[in-house]
Amino acid sequence: MDFMIWAVIVLGAIALVASVVLYVCAKKFAVEEDPRIGQVLEALPGANCGGCGFPGCSGMADALVKACDAGSLEGLLCPVGGQQVMSEVADLLGMAVANTDPKVAVVRCNGTCEHRPRIAEYSGLRTCFAMNSTGAGETGCGFGCLGCGDCVAACLFDAIHMNPETGLPEVDEEKCVACGACVKACPRHIIELRKKGVKGRRVYVQCVNKDKGVVAKKACEVACIGCGKCQKVCQFDAITIENNVSYIDFNKCRLCRKCVEECPTNAIVAVNFPPRKPKVDTPAGTENSNNKEKEAEA
Repeated sequence: MDFMIWAVIVLGAIALVASVVLYVCAKKFAVEEDPRIGQVLEALPGANCGGCGFPGCSGMADALVKACDAGSLEGLLCPVGGQQVMSEVADLLGMAVANTDPKVAVVRCNGTCEHRPRIAEYSGLRTCFAMNSTGAGETGCGFGCLGCGDCVAACLFDAIHMNPETGLPEVDEEKCVACGACVKACPRHIIELRKKGVKGRRVYVQCVNKDKGVVAKKACEVACIGCGKCQKVCQFDAITIENNVSYIDFNKCRLCRKCVEECPTNAIVAVNFPPRKPKVDTPAGTENSNNKEKEAEA
């Protein structure tokens, strides 16, 4: 009986000493969190999408406070909250934030079932990652959309869906917050974040095929063949050609749409523009007679 009592006393003493040691260590080595982190975290939308490049909103809040201490918030952006949330955060931290143009996810592939026929049948795990790991997929294009919807599954905002008629993903511009989740999910990197543009107007090359022109055209009717006609007609040095495919720099593009008209395969698309007015051909004789009438009236 005495042995049991002494055992309880010894264990109790050890527990008491251990708790005291832990208490002292906790106080001595405690790391106090900057109260501004909590304030910034409350201002953020709480989506935890990772589109900012940090692990959730808490990571973004910590990065914003550290950037404030460094003297600049440049390069930090919450894609979900956008400019409004960043302005609120800047006010909390007593900083200024530069205005940024809103962006939207763009699918750079127009290889619909009509333009890019199937030449094989894939039997396996129905994901883009798995299909891409096995080869070119079900069409002759080894660069285009695989159509399994990994981007759809990655989107937390219901902003992208597969079109069953075309077999391609379509982005809802009103719902897209440019978090970049679909960009990361695509194993072929056909989805890109581009400037949304004034009134949602954009011009871009809807192809990423790096094969030579003949091979690319054989796989898809609307593939970019790297002919360079778009680059020659561009007056703003916005188009470059690398690895047999054209790319339009949205920071330099002035939306003149000359490249759209020049592209022989219709690989360049213009989005949300009003239809062009048809050109009316005036006969030469009619023009001369009109000029004579004006001279007579004068």
